[in-house]
Amino acid sequence: MTNELKKFNKLVTLEEALHYIQDGCTLMYGGFGGVGNPPTLINGIIEKDRKELILIGNDAGFPKIGIGKVVSQGRAKRLIASHIGSNPVAGQLMVEGKLDVEFSPQGTLAERIRAGGVGLAGILTDIGIGSMVEEGKEKVELNGKTYLIETALTADVAIIHAKKSDYFGNLIYDTSARNTNPLVAMAGKITIAEVEEIVPLGSLSPEEIVTPGVFVDLIVESKGVDWRWAWE
Repeated sequence: MTNELKKFNKLVTLEEALHYIQDGCTLMYGGFGGVGNPPTLINGIIEKDRKELILIGNDAGFPKIGIGKVVSQGRAKRLIASHIGSNPVAGQLMVEGKLDVEFSPQGTLAERIRAGGVGLAGILTDIGIGSMVEEGKEKVELNGKTYLIETALTADVAIIHAKKSDYFGNLIYDTSARNTNPLVAMAGKITIAEVEEIVPLGSLSPEEIVTPGVFVDLIVESKGVDWRWAWE
């Protein structure tokens, strides 16, 4: 790699990346049911004994898969997610008052993350009107209809998983592992991408790239995925 290209190299060690994830930080993660969670980063968080985390993501994973390991070990104090049903430990922690859970309908959650990523303060939605979802939230009238104001979501650090990347962080995802990762990539003050295969600059076709490297701050090489046996 020439000196000119080195300035576009965002590849760092796992140790360097984990420096940005500290106790009490707000951590947003991509994926769905563990698929698309970044396993190497998550294992690193556990090994570094990070705790008191505020987590934002689609779900609580499985007890021993993906972000579920962080939740099940009591390392999160708050979770914003669309559901936690796949991780019974999360439900138990919530009932015991050890985990504060904010439920957000899946589409609303995705839009709140997207809004945060593009710099909006929030979104308007009629989902939840007349239910417990509206408790404590502002309402507005627009064109004769009532909407809830749902605040945008951002994070101190966003962690995502991709199948392939160049050294600048242009990302390609693996089928359904793409779930929520492109949105999460935009919403972190620092975005760390865990990547299975890293290729030279210019190797990727522009038509392949889903997340442009401008949204990615750091890249770490993945040591393998753990979601393929999620159903065992």
